Amino acid sequence: MDEADYAKIYERAHRDAAIKAQQDAARETEKPLIIDGVRHCIDCGDKIPAARLAARPESVRCIDCKEIQEKRSFL
Repeated sequence: MDEADYAKIYERAHRDAAIKAQQDAARETEKPLIIDGVRHCIDCGDKIPAARLAARPESVRCIDCKEIQEKRSFL
């Protein structure tokens, strides 16, 4: 492999990461489901754990539903 091959690999990885970041940000702009002042998952209705909200305050899905959504979006 020469420098052009490495540059192509780097550019593709950088582009793919940027696209994924934009897709993730766009998905999280959905309106949150708040019941009695507590945020719930918009897919399953379960309460979103405090640890998830601390890590990603904009979360509208629990971890399980977020993983399912991500798998579906990349198929």
